[in-house]
Amino acid sequence: MANLNPNPFAEMNEQESEQGHGRSFLNYWGNTSEEDYFASQRIKASKSFYTSPRGFKLFTRSWLPLPPTPPRALIFMVHGYGNNISWTFQATSIFLAQKGFACFALDLEGHGRSQGLKAFVPNVDSVVHDCLSFFNFLKLDPQFQGLPSFLYGESMGAAICLLIHFADPKGFDGAILVAPMCKISDNVKPNWPIPQFLTAVAKFLPTLAIVPTADLLDKSVKVEEKKIVAEMNPMRYRGKPRLGTVVELLRVTEHLSQRLRDVTLPFIVLHGNADVVTDPNVSKTLYEEAKSEEKTIKIYEGMMHSLLYGETDENVEIVRNDILSWLNRRCRTSVDGDRN
Repeated sequence: MANLNPNPFAEMNEQESEQGHGRSFLNYWGNTSEEDYFASQRIKASKSFYTSPRGFKLFTRSWLPLPPTPPRALIFMVHGYGNNISWTFQATSIFLAQKGFACFALDLEGHGRSQGLKAFVPNVDSVVHDCLSFFNFLKLDPQFQGLPSFLYGESMGAAICLLIHFADPKGFDGAILVAPMCKISDNVKPNWPIPQFLTAVAKFLPTLAIVPTADLLDKSVKVEEKKIVAEMNPMRYRGKPRLGTVVELLRVTEHLSQRLRDVTLPFIVLHGNADVVTDPNVSKTLYEEAKSEEKTIKIYEGMMHSLLYGETDENVEIVRNDILSWLNRRCRTSVDGDRN
């Protein structure tokens, strides 16, 4: 069985668990320090700031196999809307680092510890270029020369991964797309005529946080105890979506939904069929229309949006192992290709 991260509620009694919103943790795994926890997981981790070409100061993290084990490949990871790289997002990074992969991520503009107004993303194209600049910078490190590199994205982050691919079609050896936001689900998308009204108002008040929408955390995470932990994230955006961000995401997802046939890199797309935040049917369309010679799709019965944290540990293990199997195949293919 995969080594899932420990449940910080394991020693809580039933009443404490029900009142878990009154508890707080230093990290999602509990009150163990990062240094001690990463050491216990036998990985090497670091954090720093990167200044993008447009002058934005972006918070970054890395999770690497513990020396002297050399990394098998690079994985460049992109989080979703309202999230950040310093809470439960790390669970997948830690798992992959334990399996020999060097993982890197940055808080997107307006998220986590990066520069920008919270949850305000006025131009996704700028965010794409921030990510691409950071990832290409890492590829120049001599210790990573010749290693295959993969994109990994969750929700909005998966959509950004596809846009990175369009910006640099030959730059990566594949992509892992988890519940990609190639189109905003009708279950969370504002009904007409609200989008048209919001678009008009956003031209004058783009940062205004008034867009009516349901709590995405509640719609994303299945396990009640994990909802409590996710809610404890000190940097999670809890306000209503900002007008400019919503209009930009509507624009980008509409653009993506029209360009699915332009995807050419190898990919695996993973989606729960009970996801009401992003649409699993669009993932099926991506799989059917993409020109990629090597593509894989996994649709999970009854699973929700947060596939790699919010599900039961057994379900998380299934998704993790599907990703690991795909990476193992792609790494062998990359090595064999280099030898030919």
